[in-house]
Amino acid sequence: MGDQPDSTRPYGLPAWPGGLDSRALADVPHDTSALELALPAREFTVQMPSTRRGAHRARTIAAHQLRCWRLPYDSAAHIVAELAANAALHGRVPGRDFRLTLRVNRTSSVLRIEVTDARPERLPEAPAQGDGAAECGRGLLLVTALADRWGVTAGPVPCKTVWAELDLPG
Repeated sequence: MGDQPDSTRPYGLPAWPGGLDSRALADVPHDTSALELALPAREFTVQMPSTRRGAHRARTIAAHQLRCWRLPYDSAAHIVAELAANAALHGRVPGRDFRLTLRVNRTSSVLRIEVTDARPERLPEAPAQGDGAAECGRGLLLVTALADRWGVTAGPVPCKTVWAELDLPG
């Protein structure tokens, strides 16, 4: 047997040192709740240029990251698109990027989407329901419809963060 791959082992890998192989793990309890509580939340952060192209790329990158995490991404991708477009349009300061952060809290099963821009004085305002004539803010109606919660957090100076949270299934 030695270091020769065995077709009965996963991926043809050799036995673990000391003769322990994957079949020996069958008796190990599979209660992972304590382990999952000890693991940090998943987090992904990226800086993007404050342009339309940067907003589009933020949506694409977010959808890819959520697929890698095996999470539903359709609603989250729409939210990222709206928040990133607002950061590029209304939160833009020449020479300053915006930051996209995706965070999954393992204990509460919540996906938090944050977009931080450099214009703390320009707070988002969603138009009243049914106000189709409004020039801006319609994207926030979409965020309101798709997200379970959303809001704005001031700082760190000179920034603001617009965030949205989605409760994940199961």
